[in-house]
Amino acid sequence: MLCAPGCLFCSAKIEEHIVQVMSTVKAGTSRRSKVKDMSAEVVDSNPYSRLMALQRMGIVENYEKIRDFSVSIVVSKGVQSAITDILTKGGRSRLHIWDVDTGLLGNVSHHFFHREQVGMTKTDAAVQTLSDINPDVILESYSLNITTVKGFEVFMESLRRRNSKNDGNGRNTGVDLVLSCVDNYEARMVVNQACNELNQTWIESGVSEDAVSGHIQLLIPGERACFACAPPLVEAELALRGLRHYVFGVVASGVDERTLKREGVCAASLPTTMGVIAGLLVQNALKFLLKFGEVSPYLGYNSLKDYFPTMEMKPNPQCVNSACLERQKEYLLEKPARDALAKAKIEAEASPKNEIPLHTDNEWHISVLDDSDISALLSDELPKGLTRELPCADEHQEAAMLGDTSVLADDTDLEELQRQLDALNAS
Repeated sequence: MLCAPGCLFCSAKIEEHIVQVMSTVKAGTSRRSKVKDMSAEVVDSNPYSRLMALQRMGIVENYEKIRDFSVSIVVSKGVQSAITDILTKGGRSRLHIWDVDTGLLGNVSHHFFHREQVGMTKTDAAVQTLSDINPDVILESYSLNITTVKGFEVFMESLRRRNSKNDGNGRNTGVDLVLSCVDNYEARMVVNQACNELNQTWIESGVSEDAVSGHIQLLIPGERACFACAPPLVEAELALRGLRHYVFGVVASGVDERTLKREGVCAASLPTTMGVIAGLLVQNALKFLLKFGEVSPYLGYNSLKDYFPTMEMKPNPQCVNSACLERQKEYLLEKPARDALAKAKIEAEASPKNEIPLHTDNEWHISVLDDSDISALLSDELPKGLTRELPCADEHQEAAMLGDTSVLADDTDLEELQRQLDALNAS
């Protein structure tokens, strides 16, 4: 039965339902329970079915390994919300969220935070929101300025701290990857120093002041250029990157970037650019951790021309960072061992293997034939009872190319044919 428009009974029912939903959300009962094991089963209650499909399709060898990784994210503004949101939905085991901007949450216009979280630190608000998105991820929040002596010590300690899942990773740190999403040169240099000292791989990202371009860069101490190896140039148009770094260039020249800020003026913020950079950053983090595809050493983005330049930056032997120079020496000393492993890997891949069918079922009964005897299938032998009156076209063409007239010869003499033709013309 349909109710008339403006029915008070229906309106009351709708309002009652809205109140129930809001009370449920506030009480936290809408949060799903934790999932013990990832499964590829396609059911509404499985939040990882589409992620596990990557494994079934052969893109990733074992996606469930994502739960063994710990990632540290150093953020300030901008792409923080998009990156932490994507990382949490990806199902990582542990996320360390560092916010170098220690102010309280006041502006929620470009974040995924809620109005009722105003007054909380951004990291605490992020943990609250992300826990609702995926309760399987262990979240740790830090709201501390890492550019101070105390902040740097706490930051280093958090990177060193190990847990049961990565205790045997063979490295000096307890995290598998550091993602830098800060918006100033000073904080980038602090992250660079910490990662160089701990030999920690990290990915740096940034969005330009005009919010129409950005970049990501993979930094592996000793193997790739650190952030101090090639500081941004002063007012330089980097043709290959298609980007301009005005503020960074001034800072690299020795000017305190804090003196450049003007009262009442802020950098532009474009959610689309931040979303693109966040997606590229997390995508490359996934490829690095799960070992699939190729991780871009440097990937730029110019939204005005849809331009995605790439480049590779080698470490600077004259880098001013002493820890970077130490990592470079270690990398060179380990080169023979790396070459031996690479050679063994190539030989292993080249060796014959017993290939297992990708799919066990064969609904259409498709069979694969050996093509080694393909010449027999293309034979010119005729069926029994048939004879070829004229020479084969292929033989005729081949003989003509080789200048062989034996194939063209028959019982009739060419001179006799000419006499017969002349006789016909004369009559």
